[in-house]
Amino acid sequence: MSTEITQVRNAASLNEENTMFDVEINHPDYGWVPYFLDPDDTDDDVSNEALLSLIGSDYAAYIAPTQEELDAVAASEVRREREFKLVNHVDPIVSNPLRWNDMTPEQQGAWSQYRTDLLNITDQSGFPHSVNWPTSP
Repeated sequence: MSTEITQVRNAASLNEENTMFDVEINHPDYGWVPYFLDPDDTDDDVSNEALLSLIGSDYAAYIAPTQEELDAVAASEVRREREFKLVNHVDPIVSNPLRWNDMTPEQQGAWSQYRTDLLNITDQSGFPHSVNWPTSP
């Protein structure tokens, strides 16, 4: 059963096709709340078709992100992946004295180099759009 929405405000298009919107809806139970309208959303609690009808042509036009914004998002994604690798794969080994001491000096050197290579990933010439990830030992 769909919740009937009768008012929207502050709609802003999120794509060139004007099919995705950030909008505020006046929810009958919660009042004015932010809502992300996506035609691929399968949740039918709120009818996207009805919302599109309410929005009509009253929305802020889509503004494509700048290259600087795209670069910042790409850099953030690379840093997030790097952090995941460090926290979940490297740190449990290099910060555990028992595991570390069981390794040969060559193994310790390989793990130290891998950690350093991960930390230096932002120094690569292709960063953030072309990254060569180091291979785990």
